[in-house]
Amino acid sequence: MAGSQQEKKKKLSIEIIRQMLTLSTSAFGLVAALAWNSVIQEFVNAYIKKFLPAGSGIISLLIYAIIITLLAVFITFELTRLIERLDK
Repeated sequence: MAGSQQEKKKKLSIEIIRQMLTLSTSAFGLVAALAWNSVIQEFVNAYIKKFLPAGSGIISLLIYAIIITLLAVFITFELTRLIERLDK
C-alpha cells in the first residue's frame, strides 16, 4: 500500500511539473507574440503607412492583419514540417 501511495505522489508531482511547463511555455509565447506585434506595427507605421493617403487607418490595419496572418501560416507550416522530419 505504501508503494502505491508513493507512486501516486510521484505521478501527481510529474503532472504538476508538466502543467507548470505548459503554463510557462504559453506565457513566454504570449510575451514573444506581443513583442512581435509591436515590431510589425512599427514596421507598418514606419515603412508602409507613409505610402498611403492620410486618414487611411483601416488600410494600414488591414495590411498589418495580412502580414500577421501570413507570418502565422508560414511559421505554423514550417514547424509542422520540422516535426514531421523529426518523427521520421
